[in-house]
Amino acid sequence: MTTPATTATGSPSSTTATGAPSTTAGRLLALGRAEATLLLRNRTALFTAVVLPVVLIGSLRGILKQQAEHNPGLDIDSMLVYGSVGMVLAFVVYYNLTAAYVGRRGELVLKRLRTGEARDLEILLGTAVPSLALGLLMAALIGVGGSLGLHLAVPVNPLLMLVGLVLTLATMIALAALSSAFTKTVESAGITTLPVMLVMQFGSGLFVPLEVMPSQLADVCRLLPTTPAFQLIRVGWFGTDGSAAPTDFLGSWGAAAPHLVTGTVWLGLAIWGAVRHFRWEPRR
Repeated sequence: MTTPATTATGSPSSTTATGAPSTTAGRLLALGRAEATLLLRNRTALFTAVVLPVVLIGSLRGILKQQAEHNPGLDIDSMLVYGSVGMVLAFVVYYNLTAAYVGRRGELVLKRLRTGEARDLEILLGTAVPSLALGLLMAALIGVGGSLGLHLAVPVNPLLMLVGLVLTLATMIALAALSSAFTKTVESAGITTLPVMLVMQFGSGLFVPLEVMPSQLADVCRLLPTTPAFQLIRVGWFGTDGSAAPTDFLGSWGAAAPHLVTGTVWLGLAIWGAVRHFRWEPRR
């Protein structure tokens, strides 16, 4: 009796015991399951992904209250939920995934996976599966729980929210892959990801709403890499990005059009940079 072949990482190869070839979905699930096991064993990564965003959410309300004192029309509750969702996605997906890519590269896991049937894109997406699942779960809990607890209005355009969410996650995966190319060790990921994290928190309207900024500064922030995707979520949820009065379902598409164009351009640039610079094995 023969046993199914295994890859260098110890996981089943692309052919099952019955000889049937594996599918893309099957390979993604297998890679995601293996990565989830490693994530659950890494207490530092779990702390960064779960506890740290919650701690920052606690400080966000105080910051928004201070801003509301000088901007009486600021809706603290809606900005609190919106900013919390954005911060969770930033930490859980972007930062955590950058560290995961660096760690698997240093362990030569990425190099060994490329010798199997899995395509390069499947390897990158499979590694991202746990971070995406955890980020979406936490964002959903915050969004639903916060909306019910704070009695926020139902989303104006759920479809636009979904488009913004997909664009946000895709951009963060590409940025994580790009950032990993300039990160030597998992420990240094906190330093190399800091510029993008600061841009997300303070330039994308998560900590400081764009409408309370000087107009020229707000215009610049709207052109930053992660701002358009986050703003699509906000427009889909509340019908406005803060620069105009809230609108309805149809009007939200017009308000979202500039963000959709800018966000798509940045996504293309991030993917181009990741493809050009991503490293599959450590430098020798």
